[in-house]
Amino acid sequence: MTKPYRLYSEALKQQFGCRVHKISIDAGFACPNRGGSRQQPGCLFCDPQGSGASGIARRLSIAGQLEQGKEVMRRKYRASRFIAYFQPFSNTFGPVERLRHCYEEALAVADVVGLAIGTRPDCVAEPVLALLAELQRRTDLWLELGLQSCHDRTLAFLRRGHDYGCFLDAVARVRRYGVRLCVHVILGLPGESRDEMLQLADEMARLHVDGIKIHLLHVLRGTALGDLYEQGAIRVLEQEAYVQLAVDFLERLQPDTLIQRLTGDGPRETLLAPLWSLNKWEVLNAIEQEMARRGSLQGCRCRYR
Repeated sequence: MTKPYRLYSEALKQQFGCRVHKISIDAGFACPNRGGSRQQPGCLFCDPQGSGASGIARRLSIAGQLEQGKEVMRRKYRASRFIAYFQPFSNTFGPVERLRHCYEEALAVADVVGLAIGTRPDCVAEPVLALLAELQRRTDLWLELGLQSCHDRTLAFLRRGHDYGCFLDAVARVRRYGVRLCVHVILGLPGESRDEMLQLADEMARLHVDGIKIHLLHVLRGTALGDLYEQGAIRVLEQEAYVQLAVDFLERLQPDTLIQRLTGDGPRETLLAPLWSLNKWEVLNAIEQEMARRGSLQGCRCRYR
């Protein structure tokens, strides 16, 4: 069945002729916004273990983590090719020599056909971009930048440690090196109106990003955001409100932007809210049903086509 949006996993299947899955790995990188040079406590929502850290066997080498992940992905999804996803913390925050060693170790593992490198807009120095551009010439490479919001008020509240101007500068430099870019955004952030969230969609369309990950705001125990939630200081979206917002967002993107994520699912053991997000397939099905009800497609209301 054809999706009403451009699904990244389907694009990978067409490119490689088989199922391709990401394997999250922890290469031991730190974050400048968390115990780094700024001596900041980190982003308000950040998991103490780092994004996506649940289930990663940190005791293993990069190659070891990939080999273990391959077994799981083959068994669960019948995947035959894999992308090494450098996920927790800021995976371009370090000397270029160390970055090269880590990325090359991953690429040396059999059946690894690409790299996805998660980081921040303030961690993409020119030497790093030059390395990524070199690697992209011989593998399927994506740079993933966490943005979350285009509104400086919200970024300050989230303790991101950078403003939207920093992100725009990073995008311009990434483009000069020809590196493919996936941007992470969050819907339902405290204090943001529907119109402000859709301004973010318009900005992603204006920039014509290659890929996007749309997350819903989920609250984890042990985070500063979790403390605020338990104090009753913030609220999260209900499922129906998120579904409507996600469809509105998709309609405003460029038609060819690859959708790498459409919801978020925090670790079950630490998730405070919204608990409905644990039913990931129910949420995804509801988004598709709403698009069918509207007769809409990704990009049908894009202002920058």
